[in-house]
Formats: sequence, structure tokens, C-alpha cells
Amino acid sequence: MRKINVNGKTVEVDADGSTPLLWVLREHLDLTGTKYGCGIAQCGSCTIHINGEAQRSCVLPFDTIAETDKIVTIEGLSPDGSHPVQKAWLDLDVPQCGYCQTGMIMAAAALLEKTPKPTDKQIDDEITNICRCGTYNRVRAGIHRAAGQKS
Repeated sequence: MRKINVNGKTVEVDADGSTPLLWVLREHLDLTGTKYGCGIAQCGSCTIHINGEAQRSCVLPFDTIAETDKIVTIEGLSPDGSHPVQKAWLDLDVPQCGYCQTGMIMAAAALLEKTPKPTDKQIDDEITNICRCGTYNRVRAGIHRAAGQKS
């Protein structure tokens, strides 16, 4: 049994140390907003924040997470969907199928924390998540909207 901090709460989890954090979140804590896509940290569907940094949780072993690490999932980004990125996604109908979008939103929120007014190039360089529906132009517009820029 180990304690970790998820979405501002300390929780106890009984999981094997080699279990990917994605499965700890989904199976042990019932936080299913974080999605499984590829299992090799390529697609970004599993993106969460650890200490404010976007991380792909499908390849992070549970035993690499310290009790002092602050983990934020899509469920913890805002209690009511009012985060600027979430609002921009709704305003612009960014998702198509939506499967990858929780990871996209988490990646975009982390980008805006460190780069409040990103250029298109910065967005392209930082948001490496894969969207099978190809909504990249709408993702970029959503990030600009969330940053307060014209889209």
C-alpha cells in the first residue's frame, strides 16, 4: 500500500510497482478520463500532469511516483469544466470522435502554463499527441482561444 497525491487528494493504492500509472489511475482509482491509446507513449491519449509537466502515464511505472508528486488528471483539471482550454474546446467544437481529446486538453493546459501566448510553431513542437480524426487545426485554434489570442 502506497500513498500518492492525485487531483489534490492523498490516496492509498495497493498496486504492483511495475504497473503503469495509467492503469493505477483507471483500475485502482476509477479515474477513467485518462485513456489508453498505444501503450508506448506515442499517441498522448494518456497524458496527465505530474508536478505541472505533461507526462504520458502509460509508460510510467507506479513505483517511480513519489508521495510528494502532484498528479492531475482530466478529472482534476477543473471541478466544473471551466478551465480555459476546456471552454475553448467547447466553443470551437475541437473534438471529432473525442477519444484523444482528454490527453490533448492536458497537453494544451501544460503548454499554456509555461508558454501563455504560444506561437503556431510552439504549439506544433509541444503538442505531439496523435489525433486519428485529424483535428489539429481546431486544436491549435483552441489553444489560441484559451490563450486569449485570435484563432
